[in-house]
Amino acid sequence: MEKENKKILLVEDDQNFGAILKDYLMLNDFDVTLAKNGMEGFEKFKKDNYDLCILDVMMPYKDGYTLAKEIREKNKEIPIIFLTAKTMKEDVLKGYKVGADDYLNKPFDSEVLLMKIKAIIQRKSSETKPENIKFEFQIGQFHLNSKLRFLTFPGQDQIKLSPKENELLKMLALYEDDLMPRELALTKIWRDDNYFTSRSMDVYIAKLRKYLKEDPKVEILNIHGEGFRLVVHK
Repeated sequence: MEKENKKILLVEDDQNFGAILKDYLMLNDFDVTLAKNGMEGFEKFKKDNYDLCILDVMMPYKDGYTLAKEIREKNKEIPIIFLTAKTMKEDVLKGYKVGADDYLNKPFDSEVLLMKIKAIIQRKSSETKPENIKFEFQIGQFHLNSKLRFLTFPGQDQIKLSPKENELLKMLALYEDDLMPRELALTKIWRDDNYFTSRSMDVYIAKLRKYLKEDPKVEILNIHGEGFRLVVHK
């Protein structure tokens, strides 16, 4: 049986850019619906089922943040990627607070967007299938049971993680080999992003690195100004 293409709602008020991006995504086997503003985007969203939404932030009639809130009221799980020319940290944080899964600043590399779309759809599908609600992870030689908060290494005593250590390591594991955005982790785990919560997360990252040093192939990389990346070297 032929596999159905994943459906994307693209809401972009720059019609030329929107048309080019739509064509590019369709060439890469996505079924794309294009809307030219937030009001039209929400109408199209209500009439069909989508696998992912790509929203421009600055739009007439209804901006991307407002549209994302309305989409989230209808569907709490659908992945949302924001496209924006704005680079202020407050804007990025606002995007994550209304439920964004990722954020791309214009201009961006279309291949990077494509990789993010594929990674997010794959991650969401594994998270939302009832039989696949993941709480056990293999991280190199480590085994994480996030339900019991146990981190286990062969021949060593189990480490009982604190709730925040557990949530942070679980999120890193879900994003393995991909960027885990700093602001996303702070809003999901700490429910806020300010100087103190940011420094607190750095302390927790240092603790996790200390636990994971038993396996030299496991590394938490700091992606400057962006976030962290859990890597298991082959």
